[in-house]
Amino acid sequence: MKPFRLLTTISASLLLLSCSKGNSDYDATGSFEATEIIVSSQANGRILALNVNEGEQLQTGQIVGHIDSTQLWLQKMSLLTNAEGVRAQQPDISKQTAAIQEQIKTLEREKARTQRLIAANAANRKQLDDIESQIEVLQRQLSAQTSTLKKSSQNISAQSSTIDIQVAQLDDQLEKTRITSPIAGTVLNRYAEMGELATMGTPLFKIADTGTLFLRAYVTNDQLVLIKLNDEVAVRVDDGQGGMRSYKGRISWISDKSEFTPKTIQTKNERANLVYALKIAVLNDGFLKIGMYGEVKF
Repeated sequence: MKPFRLLTTISASLLLLSCSKGNSDYDATGSFEATEIIVSSQANGRILALNVNEGEQLQTGQIVGHIDSTQLWLQKMSLLTNAEGVRAQQPDISKQTAAIQEQIKTLEREKARTQRLIAANAANRKQLDDIESQIEVLQRQLSAQTSTLKKSSQNISAQSSTIDIQVAQLDDQLEKTRITSPIAGTVLNRYAEMGELATMGTPLFKIADTGTLFLRAYVTNDQLVLIKLNDEVAVRVDDGQGGMRSYKGRISWISDKSEFTPKTIQTKNERANLVYALKIAVLNDGFLKIGMYGEVKF
């Protein structure tokens, strides 16, 4: 009996050791995802061009299409013509008051000459008073005319500014008729075709930044206390040849709320009901794909 008991003890020990090693292969599993953006139309009109294909790499700000902007361009031309007409009405205050100013200068010279004559007893005081009275009347006329012209100028400037704002609004709308990529990434789906009528909000294509993928995994409460944001972890994926491919990852997000274990997710403790989601950022060398499964070792 003793040899049998010894053999049983050894077998049990080997089984526990094997299970222990199996459990230590990974702490959590999950699938890769990326930051996906659906690019929608920002203008109304027919799609004149949409040069995107699924799997194509785009750069930030790259122009990939155009929406018909004929009507917007015509509206802008009409506003620019109106603006020229309004600015043409702008009064030239100095030219329109030049005649009165010249009369005042002439009377000022006459006033100085009369003052010299009075000093020499060659003129009387009434002549000087008449000149000063004429100067005062002309100055009042100049002031009134200048004030009227300034108000007219301000009103025209306000009209011109309003038109400039309308032109700027049209420029913004014209800019939005150009279809551009908001990020650098890979085109995942294309939803529209050239010649279709687009309205604001119509989905055109979906793009994702595949340069950095995020492995969404789930950990139990016991594992949660062992990790924190920005921790470096080991990530492994199946290389398709029976082996594993290793990557360095960084914990970029940990959920504040627990949730029930998703049916498709395995955790180190299979009996766990409540788990916490986390995301691990992994630089993609081109091998990783969205939806691919991976393992995490803390």
